[in-house]
Amino acid sequence: MADVAKVAGVSHQTVSRVLNDHPSVSAETRTRVLSAIDQLGYRRNLVARALVTRHSRTLGVVSFDTTLYGPASTVYGIERAAREAGYFISIVSLRTIDRAGVREAIGYLTEQGVDGIVVVAPQRSAAQALADVPRGMPAVAVEGGQAGGVSVVSVDQVEGAVLATRHLLELGHETVWHVGGPADWLEAEGRVRGWRETLAAAGRAVPEPLAGDWSPRSGYRAGQRLTAMTGEVTAVFVANDQMALGVLRAFMEEGVRVPGQISIVGFDDIPESEFFSPPLTTIRQDFGAVGRRSIDVLVRQIEAGEPYVRESHVVPPRFVLRASTSPAR
Repeated sequence: MADVAKVAGVSHQTVSRVLNDHPSVSAETRTRVLSAIDQLGYRRNLVARALVTRHSRTLGVVSFDTTLYGPASTVYGIERAAREAGYFISIVSLRTIDRAGVREAIGYLTEQGVDGIVVVAPQRSAAQALADVPRGMPAVAVEGGQAGGVSVVSVDQVEGAVLATRHLLELGHETVWHVGGPADWLEAEGRVRGWRETLAAAGRAVPEPLAGDWSPRSGYRAGQRLTAMTGEVTAVFVANDQMALGVLRAFMEEGVRVPGQISIVGFDDIPESEFFSPPLTTIRQDFGAVGRRSIDVLVRQIEAGEPYVRESHVVPPRFVLRASTSPAR
């Protein structure tokens, strides 16, 4: 900073004011200082700045299995929103989902001096681990249920399932079968609940759901079971688009026409879903909105200091109509 001040012909304090966007600096002086910064290749020392301000401008993110579309898209949305808010991100991605692993990740990020933590907590065990967040550390859970008393931002999974199931019933199908996600995932739980409640409210039979693990392979196996019931099964709500891809493959191999014989609705609206054969009717999750709201809540907590008010935000899903559904025949 002293070198910048010398080249720009200003004081050390003026350089500091420019770096901190202080309004008392004239436009001509600001331009001169910024030019000197570019000329010298100056980069501020964030560690030294953190010692003075007690803020690192870094946020911690704990996530799980970022090879899956939902968690990966959520982390991407959080990272973009954080950068727009002027923060950097430090990410810990866990392979195993247990309370000890989450506690260790939170402890690591706390030791790094992050200003706050976002935990992508779609599994019940991860949400429960948020009770271990150190007192006074701003924290937000994404898809975290009650999440140990911290603020939560989530997509309305129940409403998404209601939209999918209601669409199929309105097409005249007597009932809707369901291929669900893993039992310990809060998202899968919400989608099962919305599907079951919609059928019950309409006075329709509620078939036993078929279990999946989010993968196309598990969807393929479920599709093979469903093809054995062709005629009885006319509509299927699949808990994510990747499993829906596997279901479609199983139906194609057995000559089951979609949507001629069976209509299918997925969930997530992955980029490839509009290029499935047929293009997949699905439920879209707005991961960008989830990221923005998560960071907005976290930054408010950081700026407010302790105590801060626990917040809960729900992002609505959106129904996307394509060619994989049609009226019952």
